[in-house]
Amino acid sequence: MPATLAVLMDPIAAIHPAKDTTLALLLEAQRRGYALLYATQDALAIRDGQAWGRLAPLTVRDDARDWFSLQPATWRPLVGIEVVLARKDPPVDAQFLYDTMVLELAQASGVQVVNDPRGLRDANEKLFALRFPQCCAPTLVAREAAELKRFVAAQGEVVLKPLDGMGGRSIFRSRHGDPNLNVILETLTANGTAFAIAQKFIPEISAGDKRILMIDGEPIPYALARVPQGDDFRGNLAAGGKGLGVPLSERDRWIAAQVGPELVRRGLRFVGLDVIGDWLTEVNVTSPTCARELDTQFGLNIAGLLFDRLAAGASAR
Repeated sequence: MPATLAVLMDPIAAIHPAKDTTLALLLEAQRRGYALLYATQDALAIRDGQAWGRLAPLTVRDDARDWFSLQPATWRPLVGIEVVLARKDPPVDAQFLYDTMVLELAQASGVQVVNDPRGLRDANEKLFALRFPQCCAPTLVAREAAELKRFVAAQGEVVLKPLDGMGGRSIFRSRHGDPNLNVILETLTANGTAFAIAQKFIPEISAGDKRILMIDGEPIPYALARVPQGDDFRGNLAAGGKGLGVPLSERDRWIAAQVGPELVRRGLRFVGLDVIGDWLTEVNVTSPTCARELDTQFGLNIAGLLFDRLAAGASAR
């Protein structure tokens, strides 16, 4: 019987196939002979101490109009599945954390889960970058508006965002004296009850917010610079940024070398680092993207590199 690979993801019918990294991973797995199984977040359970999933047999195609077929889903234990790709997008809320606990049970039974469930739980994509202060621009995480306002006054111009956002949503650019700063802080902190993150504005964003993909702690040699368009300062592709492939700079490689060993230690095998100018801004562990764009621009097969490592049994610890 063929080896099986299950994917936990958002609804596959809603993806953009030409840009979707999860689809690239599934296409590569299918090429290598894996039987594919598909599940969404509502399809996990624990039964008698064992991880179960309501899994649908899946076939994928590299076709922008017709990229998948599903057969009826059935409940089955996750034990016996060779690989589970955990690719659920943020928000990393309570339900996401519970999912990692289910997946950790599967991992304990011998299933290879990518990325490691405990690593997913512990590595908030905004906060985890701050474990490497030598790589980061001045940053403050706080709930109190007065403290955040002091930081803005000290830095002059900042970017403010929530801890659980993605795709450029709810990101604000502000400065000392901005008459909208109070309402921005009220919104982001839910009137002082939720953390917000403030980072010194990095002017080099005009050249792009670079996504560096890491496999087992090593960088792909090219990054995708997501360049802001028009009057929008955000480079996120979901916010309208344009993706331009660029070779890694020496500073990029240095940042990757600083972060890589900790990714390996935590079992975070496929990760996206976000770098603006000389500064690390985020470490994306839940469902890093941009593989398809880099594959197209540089003739790569990033999914193939990951599966080579999985097939070789490379340890993430």
